[in-house]
Amino acid sequence: MCPNCGDFARTVLLLGQLALYADMGGADLDFVEAVGTSLAVSLPEPPPGMFASGDDLDGGPIYPGEAS
Repeated sequence: MCPNCGDFARTVLLLGQLALYADMGGADLDFVEAVGTSLAVSLPEPPPGMFASGDDLDGGPIYPGEAS
């Protein structure tokens, strides 16, 4: 396993759990915003092989009407 695979998986899991908490009635949305931002910033680079080779991770998706 790559050195950051465990960190990446844990951070993604925590972001998912936070999203579920945010959808609950009575959730503290200030907490969700603060913790979600911190988790997103701390997200390490994705492990090798997570995305297909040739994907442009910096360019974002190609939207309809944009040149590819």
